[in-house]
Amino acid sequence: MKPDVVIVGSGMGGATLAAALAPTGRRILILERGEHLRSSPNDRDARAIFGDGIFRPDEKWLDGSGQLFNPGNYYNVGGNSKFYGAALIRYRKEDFDEIEHIGGKTPGWPISYDELERDYQRAEALYEVRGMLGEDATEPPHSGNYTHGAVEDEADIAQLRKWLKQAGLRPSTIPLGVDIDHWLTAGQTTWDAYPNTCGGKMDAETCGLAAALRHDNVSLEAGCRVVEISAKRSGRVTGVRYEKDKKSFEISAPIIVLAAGAVQSAALLLSSANENYPAGVSNGSDQVGRNFMNHNCSAVLALHPLRRNRSVYQKTLMVNDFYLSNGSELPMGNIQMLGKITGPILAANSKLPEWLAGMVAARSFDFYAMSEDLPNPESRVTVSQGLIKLDWQRSNWTAHENLVAALKKSLRRAGFPIVLSRAFDRKTPSHQCGTARMGSNPKTSVVDTFCRSHDHKNLFIVDASVLPTSAAVNPALTIAALALRAGRHIIETEFAA
Repeated sequence: MKPDVVIVGSGMGGATLAAALAPTGRRILILERGEHLRSSPNDRDARAIFGDGIFRPDEKWLDGSGQLFNPGNYYNVGGNSKFYGAALIRYRKEDFDEIEHIGGKTPGWPISYDELERDYQRAEALYEVRGMLGEDATEPPHSGNYTHGAVEDEADIAQLRKWLKQAGLRPSTIPLGVDIDHWLTAGQTTWDAYPNTCGGKMDAETCGLAAALRHDNVSLEAGCRVVEISAKRSGRVTGVRYEKDKKSFEISAPIIVLAAGAVQSAALLLSSANENYPAGVSNGSDQVGRNFMNHNCSAVLALHPLRRNRSVYQKTLMVNDFYLSNGSELPMGNIQMLGKITGPILAANSKLPEWLAGMVAARSFDFYAMSEDLPNPESRVTVSQGLIKLDWQRSNWTAHENLVAALKKSLRRAGFPIVLSRAFDRKTPSHQCGTARMGSNPKTSVVDTFCRSHDHKNLFIVDASVLPTSAAVNPALTIAALALRAGRHIIETEFAA
């Protein structure tokens, strides 16, 4: 039976939109390139995950200099969220405004935080976020409380929280999408970068997709690689062409939704160029693929030879003291705990032998420093001879260096004589976004404030590509909130008749 809506991608945006539209009774088909993750002995094996890269797809893109690299993106039901760190943090209220950074000024959003707040609230409920209000001075207003209490600090992290406070910092609790008891029952590891096959992590499949598929009018087809969006001269998109089991299929629907991820969505729109749209579908602005952003990130390890860290998961606190402008200081970014680094993880990312890496990891408290990358039209995704080319023009790096330096200084005040840092390289996906930016002006943006294409009124884009700015916190909750907003708009405008 012909669907009313086709959604390309089952990650945070696609799954959340499906959950929003499912109660309408309209026929919804979700096409996912990957397959379901199945339980395996590798799920909690740090050597297999971090050393052997067992879950990384065998895929090559071109970088800005034309060199091939493996990008590290995942393709499976639930998208990258199956491996995410489950930090479900709202953008700060100020992130929606123009902000002066060391590397330049952000353009601001065409909507305010207040316009998205109710959707943040709904997203937190859908993804069962565990959190605590009142600790973080940068926390934006909430219209309601979390329905679940925060994931508790382990004993050594509770002690770390005290040391950080003594050093003058104001640590707060990370809002997390994790059922900690369920997660640990399946294995004594952190969840950060581990695949979720037990249902303990509140990812796009476990929550959004599960909610959608409880309705008989929603169906999911895995293993479907969409290769073209069909668009006629009329201005409407008519359907998609996809490949499955080495066969080609076409399907049409009144509404097409793209949620394949910031890089893949841009590449698909550009690859769908035809005689009517020679620059690509939804690219009348020439902005598709432009303004690619990827957070500036570093791992920072604090060590003391006499302080052991016996934590299993560790990832429960963050620090936003350096997030907003503070007198003479411009914004630097967010600091949060990494999932606990172990010997095999450290050995896989350094030249240390595993026995020595294990000794270091047993005494390390592991932080993730994250700074905003600013939009730049020359930082972009293109398609060259059938290959994706990602030319990331990193920005605002000085702010990130300042953030790492400030963190190191604070950690030394907290009693750690040894503090090491390592920046994530250009080939590491750290919250890719921005390639189909949202805006009010069709000449300078790809979608409107409800994620509807300016060029094709029945095409919506609901993944990280629409984010006008990257902010300096994890984008998953914001993607979900925007998808809920888009879903409400579709119901009110497309399904009202």
